[in-house]
Amino acid sequence: MRLGAYLNRKLRERGWTGSEEADVADLVERIVALGYVDDRAFAKARAASLGRRGYGAARVGEALRVAGIAEDDGLEARAAAREGAWDAALRFAERRKIGPFALAEADRPAREKALAAMLRAGHPLDLARRLVSARPGEVPEPDAV
Repeated sequence: MRLGAYLNRKLRERGWTGSEEADVADLVERIVALGYVDDRAFAKARAASLGRRGYGAARVGEALRVAGIAEDDGLEARAAAREGAWDAALRFAERRKIGPFALAEADRPAREKALAAMLRAGHPLDLARRLVSARPGEVPEPDAV
């Protein structure tokens, strides 16, 4: 859990002066039981936020991993990111003026650059290729993803 790592780091940085060793695990357990910290809710909110900004499932999974979210706490968030892959890819393409949202037909170097951007944003290769190769103004249908 992120909170345990954070508290342990703070204890190391500032030093612990108590007579006994700090029981961080017990403290974290109590805080979670009281509902002050909820990694599942954090994971869902983080995934939704990234999805609204146009990031794909791979990028969402990486963000959750970096945040220290346990695999089981992030399952629902990762699933939601996979289900919303098409919409997130469209938002990213629109934000970056890629494919159907471009002002003009892109040349090969511009398409390669756009494809690389979509891959870095966590979108699958096949979906990214479909959007990058789409002509301006012609949004592909999602059922062919």
